[in-house]
Amino acid sequence: MPRISSSANATIKAYRALRQRKERAESGLFLVEGIRLVAEAVQLRAPLEALIYAPDLLTSPFGQQVVEEARTGGIRTLEVTAEVFESLAAKENPTGLAAVVRQRWLPLPEVTFSANKLCWVALDAPQDPGNIGTIMRTCDAVGAEGVILLGKAADPYDPSCVRASMGAIFSLKVVRATHSDFLAWAATSAARLVGTSGAASTDYEAAEYTKPLILLMGSEREGLPAALQAACHSLVRLPMLGRGDSLNLAVACGVMLYTILRAQHTSNL
Repeated sequence: MPRISSSANATIKAYRALRQRKERAESGLFLVEGIRLVAEAVQLRAPLEALIYAPDLLTSPFGQQVVEEARTGGIRTLEVTAEVFESLAAKENPTGLAAVVRQRWLPLPEVTFSANKLCWVALDAPQDPGNIGTIMRTCDAVGAEGVILLGKAADPYDPSCVRASMGAIFSLKVVRATHSDFLAWAATSAARLVGTSGAASTDYEAAEYTKPLILLMGSEREGLPAALQAACHSLVRLPMLGRGDSLNLAVACGVMLYTILRAQHTSNL
């Protein structure tokens, strides 16, 4: 296929539109930029629709190797000029490598609990895609199974979430559910639900974190609503000794995940 030299090319315009949530939702696709993220997508066998590269920008030998690996693996590759790639990229000084990937959503009834995984993380209506991506990165680090997004959550396939996840978006399972569907499912599940609340009486280090487990975190602004709190087997609080009354969601989730990791490791000794 000849090099694409016009930013008005229909395919390029369609891929550029993936910056918008509406277009991502309608197409079921999302755009990934950068050598490391694209390499993760290729190596983890994410469902790639196309790989886009600009030879004039892609000077990295590793990046060139990723293109060749994708091409030999039967992935559609599109060669474009530097100008076309820059019209597509959201980042300044792009490295010349991007990919279009199909979204993967696991239906809630298909959620399972693997013996070798730490837990699931359920997030109630998180609004910052960067926080979601950071939480995904931490989930990957501790061996969590996936993320369940409840209510009106930000899009996990937003570019800022994809970047913050550092490739975890390709390895984790991602679920979305309404509050009512989640509560109905959780009521029949064998999983233990542990939620966080500033008003909880149990310190986060004193709680029980036995498997199967779901860590339930409230939204950045509102915390856990009453119905979700009521569904939890236990509620825990993180100590706040300064003037602030809450932590950033991704930070709080990170503290909780490593606490769970330590608790489960200790119980297995």
